[in-house]
Amino acid sequence: MNEPSSLPDAAFASDERTEKLNTKAAGIIGLAVMCSRLLGLAREQIFAALFGGGAAMDAFTAAFRIPNLLRDLFAEGALSTAFVTTFSKTIARGGDDAAWRLANKVATLTAVVLGLICIAGMVFSVQLVTTLAPGFDPEKAAMTAHLTRIMFPFILLVSLAALVMGMLNSKSVFGMPAMASSFFNMGSIVGGVILGYWIDPHFGRGALVGLAFATVFGGALQLAVQLPSLARLGYRFRPDFRWRDAGVKAILLLMGPSVIAASTTQFNVLVNSMFASTLGDGPIFWLSIAFRLMQLPLGLFGVALGTVTLPLLSRLVVAGQMTAFREELARAMRLALLLTIPSTVGLIMLAEPIISVLYQHGKFNAYQAAQAAGALRFYAVGLAGYAALKVLVNAFYALDRRKTPMLISFLAVALNLMLNWIFTFHLGWGHRGLAFSTGCIATVNFLLLYALMRRHLNGLESRRMLVMLGKIAIASAALVAVCAASSHWLLADWQTQAFLSKLAAVLGTVVVGALVFAACGAALHIDELKELQAALMRRLRRAT
Repeated sequence: MNEPSSLPDAAFASDERTEKLNTKAAGIIGLAVMCSRLLGLAREQIFAALFGGGAAMDAFTAAFRIPNLLRDLFAEGALSTAFVTTFSKTIARGGDDAAWRLANKVATLTAVVLGLICIAGMVFSVQLVTTLAPGFDPEKAAMTAHLTRIMFPFILLVSLAALVMGMLNSKSVFGMPAMASSFFNMGSIVGGVILGYWIDPHFGRGALVGLAFATVFGGALQLAVQLPSLARLGYRFRPDFRWRDAGVKAILLLMGPSVIAASTTQFNVLVNSMFASTLGDGPIFWLSIAFRLMQLPLGLFGVALGTVTLPLLSRLVVAGQMTAFREELARAMRLALLLTIPSTVGLIMLAEPIISVLYQHGKFNAYQAAQAAGALRFYAVGLAGYAALKVLVNAFYALDRRKTPMLISFLAVALNLMLNWIFTFHLGWGHRGLAFSTGCIATVNFLLLYALMRRHLNGLESRRMLVMLGKIAIASAALVAVCAASSHWLLADWQTQAFLSKLAAVLGTVVVGALVFAACGAALHIDELKELQAALMRRLRRAT
């Protein structure tokens, strides 16, 4: 897929002096990321129907989580953020040639280091699984280790894909990079079904090997589809082992605290996985399903705004335009909260019928759907915090205040352990407690970082944000009324309701709820909502 023809040469609008956050670019990214999230949802739906929600998918989910966590840590976490920040500043200060030379050095270094990590992970896969999934029985652990060994090269492929994405984003090319993960999902779905059927037509545990190989194939696609766009910008990869370079040093220095901060987040995920492995067959996959659904609005809004904001904020810092920096950061966070708070309300109130419509097919039964819905309801508590963090953390890196998120993340580790014990074991909430702990930590993390950033910038338009949140609360009350009415009448018997009737009721509730929320927001004069509505009308006029 080529970048949409409407994508501007510069994804940020400019007035005479100051760059502005362009909601059009964020919208393009949001749609592309939503496409990827929907394909990811389809991927899990298909695999859940084929394998069910028990031991088999627990093993696959745990095996994929190990290289996937390293991807989050290196590819889409510390490395990506540090690289985009430094690469954008290099373009602003030294031009394209200097930036391409830096890219060659970093790509070479990434390939060497992560290649060695992949080899080590494949060799010690048994020990990794034993440590990270202590509750698995020997057969389940052996299958998980085998799948982990197959999927470990995935981290190298997607790390290189993330570097390419960073280069394209820094050059204001957003369409194809945002669509790249869709190709991963398509490759893993098609390849997984074909290879799984070839290995075992009944899709028993042996067919999981086909899913594992298809995952690596999907990672290769995610890298390959971005390369033509990068080539059109004039980039040519040449291995460069001269790593004693100011740009490389800046990235590594930026990555250090970032890796520590991100590793604490991943440590929390691993701790949750370890807890879940002791709760029997299914909780790891139920949590994965619930988190996937929470990521749909997060990907559409939080990731899109964070992706557009990072290079913009980095350039504003270089230009010394701190007033504009504060305004654009505050604006992006307000947009993130506006778009995710109603999503939170909908996910909490409609969790059961949503999970039932999407997953209760084939081998995935009603009991498993109810367990996943319980996790979704508690995960959704942290959705707005997660989305705002995508923007706020990038602002700290743009300011080169990388140690602040790291220090806050240490607190998150201690809080996660405490809340996991309280919710999961003391209160007996099981896997739901793990989801609730995650949501609480995201919210606390955002509030602490917001307070620190507000202090550093001598203000962050907090009064304007509080006024907007008050208006959102009123509009959300109307949304709650719509969902409650639907639950009482249209979805009262969702457990036994026919699929098409249930699907129509869920979709109807979502559409009516969104319209009611938008109408209330317009009546309350929420400025950010007016901005989004104006952008949508402009897009519709161009389409017609």
